[in-house]
Amino acid sequence: MFENQENKENESSGGNNLNRGTGYNTPPSEGTYSQDSNYQKSTQSENKNSYENNQSYYHPYQNDYHYSNQGNQGYNESQNYSAGQNYSSPTDNGMGGNIPPIPPTPEKVKKIKIKKPAGSHKFLKRAITVVACGLGFGLCLGLGVYVVGIATGTSLLTASNKSETALESTVQEMQNTINNLVKQTGSSTTDATTLKTSTGSTVVTDVTDVVANAMPSVVSVTNTYTESAYNLFGQAVSGDATSTGSGIIVGENDTELLVVTNYHVIADADKLTVQFIDGTTLDAQIKGSDSDMDLAILAIPLDTITADTMSKIAVATLGDSDSLQVGEPAIAIGNALGYGQSVTTGVISAVNRPIAIDEVTTKNFIQTDAAINPGNSGGALLNINGEVIGINSNKIGGEAIEGMGYAIPISAAIPIIQNLMTKETLVKVDDSQSSYLGIGGVDVTAELATAYSMPEGVYVTQIYDNSAAAQYGIEKGDVITAFDGQPVANMAELQNMMQYYAAGTKVDVTVMRISKVDYEQQVISVTLGSKADAATN
Repeated sequence: MFENQENKENESSGGNNLNRGTGYNTPPSEGTYSQDSNYQKSTQSENKNSYENNQSYYHPYQNDYHYSNQGNQGYNESQNYSAGQNYSSPTDNGMGGNIPPIPPTPEKVKKIKIKKPAGSHKFLKRAITVVACGLGFGLCLGLGVYVVGIATGTSLLTASNKSETALESTVQEMQNTINNLVKQTGSSTTDATTLKTSTGSTVVTDVTDVVANAMPSVVSVTNTYTESAYNLFGQAVSGDATSTGSGIIVGENDTELLVVTNYHVIADADKLTVQFIDGTTLDAQIKGSDSDMDLAILAIPLDTITADTMSKIAVATLGDSDSLQVGEPAIAIGNALGYGQSVTTGVISAVNRPIAIDEVTTKNFIQTDAAINPGNSGGALLNINGEVIGINSNKIGGEAIEGMGYAIPISAAIPIIQNLMTKETLVKVDDSQSSYLGIGGVDVTAELATAYSMPEGVYVTQIYDNSAAAQYGIEKGDVITAFDGQPVANMAELQNMMQYYAAGTKVDVTVMRISKVDYEQQVISVTLGSKADAATN
């Protein structure tokens, strides 16, 4: 841009210069640049625009021409010539310079109008018009309604109130109908929600009623046992330790309340206690166990249970795990981490899931994504009807896998439970009455049994003199598989069983004895000797 104040600058700064050779050329027409012009624009500095190659520039918004004399002409540099003015031509400087012509009188310059965004004002006007029309229409309508109301004696407010009253009446009728249907079906607002499907109905979310009915039949089990270890000096040390689990009340007889749990929950126990839903804790005894199925029955004498506690506990209802379907709801209740009874929910992820117990033995379990944590072992896995469909076992799933819990199918467990419930309750005897069999042995694990074609159990490696084993015909090389009708898997299990048998007790010992072809089973009746007597001999 050329401005008048810039015309006052001298030749060294020159705002807008016309550089030429031997003469001036005629200025170009308005708003145009002559041929070969070179225009360069910069920020607002002293030298804003430069035009070269003997050209001149006419700015359409200013009426002044600015010529700069940098040659041998007789004109003052940076001289301004106003449009339409006459001026005297200076004399020739004798160097052949051309006398610049009189600048033509420029035509009236038309100012360029900047177009505003199309329709901006028009849209605003239209919007105002529409709003005004709407207000006018609303006013007219309101006046019309008011006039009609006055003429007929009916108020719009009264009509609105009548409509609202009718709506409330309809809603109340619908609510009464729903309540009547609920009463007729025997359901309540706290029942588990159900979804109707093509195959029937299935569960949904609310399990509060199921849990409330099932919780009184679940107990916490605490096992106090002796733990042995070696210190830094290699010396054997031992002390009391405790572990926790869960159990399910499955029945009672004339003198005992019976609870089923996992065998690994009560293994090696020096003392067992059971805590009921009301917080009452009582001693329990082992009535029977099956380590192969990981099941055990505990007995609590009825005469130790108060009437108040009996009124708060219940016997669980056992269901049918054979009819389970993948995807149906599952509810796990147990003494998780020993903190007390807790509830987790999920679905049946798989049925009859084969799980390897060891490298050889595989058993089928129920798989669920309901959390089964340490302490849940022996607790109940329920269906939506509150029936026990499985006995939880954290031993199977372990702690490494999330969302994969396992339970012993109740249909497979029921025969074992019924058998163990008929056993004589075992009470750990005093040390002075401890029994003694008189053998030395090693464990025949599933791997060894497969490798050497032997039965699992305790392989007898030694028979001590004057012992019950020697007296009643147990031989070296026999494999003891059961003791008093209970399966024996290893030496530790056999020793644990004998804690409940006093010296002089007669028991049946089942052994597998090798013959010319294979192992043959024999049942040997043995009267147990005294451990105290064996120690003195």
